[in-house]
Amino acid sequence: MDSIIFDLDGTIWNPIETVLHAWNSCLKNHTHMKKEFTRADFKKTMGLQMDEISRILFPDMSEDFRKPLIEECCNTEREYIRQQGGNLYPKVEEVLNVLAKKYNLFIVSNCEDGYIESFYDYHKLEKYFLDYENPGRTGLSKGENINLIISRNSLTSPIYVGDTGGDLNAARYAGIPFVYAKYGFGEVKEYDFAIERFDELLTIVGKYPQIKDT
Repeated sequence: MDSIIFDLDGTIWNPIETVLHAWNSCLKNHTHMKKEFTRADFKKTMGLQMDEISRILFPDMSEDFRKPLIEECCNTEREYIRQQGGNLYPKVEEVLNVLAKKYNLFIVSNCEDGYIESFYDYHKLEKYFLDYENPGRTGLSKGENINLIISRNSLTSPIYVGDTGGDLNAARYAGIPFVYAKYGFGEVKEYDFAIERFDELLTIVGKYPQIKDT
């Protein structure tokens, strides 16, 4: 194994409280809607691309109205995350610090362009990652974005760590092992390895032959 590619939401952190606050603040500017989101609303959208999320959150709204509203909400969300961050899972930075000394680390998330940058801005974890990708920049699926990271960085033996069925499918599409983060948002029945806590990654990676020199 020469590298680890991470999902973000539900794998490295839980941003729901900040995202919920951001979107509800945005909706207050549209008083005619009489709508307020809950944690449950957002939990069921984790791991999906924005077009799917928008249809779930605003099922009765036409695309002409939904598209600019979603853009407004996403812009608000990125600013809230930049200013407030989210809840990192326990020992995330300590584990990343150890892993980055042995492996090349990356993020591939189903988010809009600017979301990962906002995560970096608040939590200052960009120093551990060599590259990242998302459909907001490329218009590609998560599996295709994983392959893009693999190709762009000449990876030979990566694994993918995520928490949803979509993450499993993306790893399978890319033909790489999948590590299921059981503490996250999704329920996945098929995986190569599973972790109950983020720091259990240190045990999992020890099961692979190490390619990069320490």
